[in-house]
Amino acid sequence: MVRPEPAEREGRPAPLPRRPLAADLLDACGPLAPLIALPEVTDVFLNGAGPAWVDRGAGAVPHPTIAIRNEQALRELATRLVSLGGRHVDEATPCVDVVVGPGIRVHAVLPPISPAGTLLSIRLPAMTRLTLSDLERRGMFPGGVLDVLATAVRERVNLLVTGAGGSGKTTLLSALLASAAPAERIVAVEDVAELRVAHPQFVALEARQSNLEGAGGIGLEHLVREALRMRPDRLVLGECRGAEVRELLAALNTGHDGGAGTLHANALDDVPARMEALGALGGLSPEAVARQAVSAIGLVVHLARRSGERQVVGLGRFTLDARDRLGMAPLDPPVDRGT
Repeated sequence: MVRPEPAEREGRPAPLPRRPLAADLLDACGPLAPLIALPEVTDVFLNGAGPAWVDRGAGAVPHPTIAIRNEQALRELATRLVSLGGRHVDEATPCVDVVVGPGIRVHAVLPPISPAGTLLSIRLPAMTRLTLSDLERRGMFPGGVLDVLATAVRERVNLLVTGAGGSGKTTLLSALLASAAPAERIVAVEDVAELRVAHPQFVALEARQSNLEGAGGIGLEHLVREALRMRPDRLVLGECRGAEVRELLAALNTGHDGGAGTLHANALDDVPARMEALGALGGLSPEAVARQAVSAIGLVVHLARRSGERQVVGLGRFTLDARDRLGMAPLDPPVDRGT
């Protein structure tokens, strides 16, 4: 007979199992290994030599006992982790972003780019793939918002999920895509693979940076073309941080309904200006961005943290103003749009 855990006997949910880590990853993590293995930890940061900062979903706080005491040890830690992802970090390549182990994203920056010392940012995937119902229980959706989003997925509306870093954009998009019909083929293109979608026909393509000789790079524009040849029912472009917004708009204007992407923005009303700024990096005029965005994207979903919880705080639709520039029309149901 299997005895229930104490938490189950008391009516509390059983704790999640520790994050499974391979021996080489545990060794590479060094003193950070106990934090990386905790299922509730979402991010670990080192801002130069000193304490590790840990985010368990409510903001980063310094750990009382785990620290890297000197710059040399921190640089060696960053070098080991980056090497596990098949890259290297040194004076010639002082900024590196890699994925190691079970979807763990590692970003490292070396001096003198970082005057305070080596910076290390580690983003950890969720132990479980959250559904829309899970997110509802966690308070992500104010009244009526979940119905709007479920309808948008069912009716194959192109979505843009926006918010600040750590607001839950990737988590929400993964859950929305997982709710698509099983017969639909979903092809995602990402700079660094982060989407974790529980769907039988989800496939992902990941960009590749050039080697030391400047060869072998495969960018998002190339991957979008490859994705279009894979007969997607839904085409998804991961987070846009620069000129790749051009690829997002191009992808969602190909007649493939039900696609999606994510974008950093501080507030719903800031999204048009953010789109214009990124479009300019891709050689698009404000008017071109506006016309493409209005045609390509049917719903903008904005997220933010409120009292430690990730919430949808705004829904909107792109519009054209009198100057053919991009605007935003808030949509019902009314939600807290923040300040």
